[in-house]
Amino acid sequence: MRIAIGSDHAGFALKQDVLAYVRSLGHECQDFGTYDAGSVDYPDFARPVAESVARGEYERGILMCGTGIGVCMTANKVKGIRAALCHEPFSAYLSRSHNDANVLCMGGRIIGPGLAHEIVRVWLESEFAGERHARRVAKINALDEGR
Repeated sequence: MRIAIGSDHAGFALKQDVLAYVRSLGHECQDFGTYDAGSVDYPDFARPVAESVARGEYERGILMCGTGIGVCMTANKVKGIRAALCHEPFSAYLSRSHNDANVLCMGGRIIGPGLAHEIVRVWLESEFAGERHARRVAKINALDEGR
């Protein structure tokens, strides 16, 4: 799977770890930055990750900031993105199976690498269940069209 990944300074350390972990699982990743722990603005990194997923250049995206909230809010402003903030594996699973989330957001100041690995593994392995959930996701997507 092709995955876009990015973070701000507060998510940088976790991003570096998650990036290596995702690659170890055999996925192709593109690092959209930031590339060090110097202070930056999270929208500058969340937006390009989300846009690349929305354009279909990457199948999914993973974003991190201090809490995950800022990158999630930013990503969800991009048409076609369904970003989910997950700090444990069960919500990661449901974000995929019920909501067809295409961007995973996590907080580098909230969780550590071990838990992040489990969340990422579950999120990448989980498939969209469709059926009754497809109707609900279609209603979310309709909001992008102003319907």
